[in-house]
Amino acid sequence: AFLASGDSVAMMSPGFSFNRKLAMLQGAQFLEIEFSEDHSLPMEQLLFGPAKDAKFILLANPNNPTGTFIPVAHIERLLAKSDRLIVLDEAYVDFAPENGLRLINRYSNLLVLRTFSKSYAAAGIRVGFGFGHPEIIGRLRNIQNVFNMNVIGHAIGISVLAHRAAYADNHKQIKHQRQRVTLALSQLGFSVTPSHTNFLLARVPAPDGSWWQSAFAKEKILVAYFPDKGLENHIRVSIGTKEHMDAFLSAAGHISRALKMPASTPHLARG
Repeated sequence: AFLASGDSVAMMSPGFSFNRKLAMLQGAQFLEIEFSEDHSLPMEQLLFGPAKDAKFILLANPNNPTGTFIPVAHIERLLAKSDRLIVLDEAYVDFAPENGLRLINRYSNLLVLRTFSKSYAAAGIRVGFGFGHPEIIGRLRNIQNVFNMNVIGHAIGISVLAHRAAYADNHKQIKHQRQRVTLALSQLGFSVTPSHTNFLLARVPAPDGSWWQSAFAKEKILVAYFPDKGLENHIRVSIGTKEHMDAFLSAAGHISRALKMPASTPHLARG
């Protein structure tokens, strides 16, 4: 709807790698713009640097795979200074302190995307939705497949929205486990990036992220590893139930002891 062959799209790095593949399928150029050291938006680069000619800017907030969050006021400054389309992916926003929906009525160059796959635990229905200016939504409808949603997904989506309060306790439990695991990993020598999602990005003490992924697999625990620049020494841990996280922390402690790594003073990444 918004990209043609030869166009370019800008996305923050590190980011969701599948977006790169989608751009390539359109024959578009993919521009990766690194976050500032404090995980804030590099406004100068987005407005005047390599991204200045991009057809649109894609921002995931909170970001995947870092879990970091950009204050909505910062995104509004970008919207006010640029007439390009800003696509705001809010897949994990229910775990964050605020969202960008209030900006829809102020800026015609904003498209906000949501999904049922994360906080509503309904990934199987593969249903997402968006908010934007009528002109933007109209362009999406022009390419909409007449069979884009089945009746089962439609019914489950409506049911989920009708029972939003039922998910509040689940969100509360995830945030509690996230805090508990952050502290426990920090005591084992990991450097944990402050997260506003249902996962944690943790810098491993040694040797590297790939080694830890394999070590956890031997303990029948699955964690994500990303070979991307800047993430080689990290793993990503999804937050589950208390029982799931007990098993994860038990495995983390066992691996740490096997490496003879002494527990350290809690160390949290800045952000």
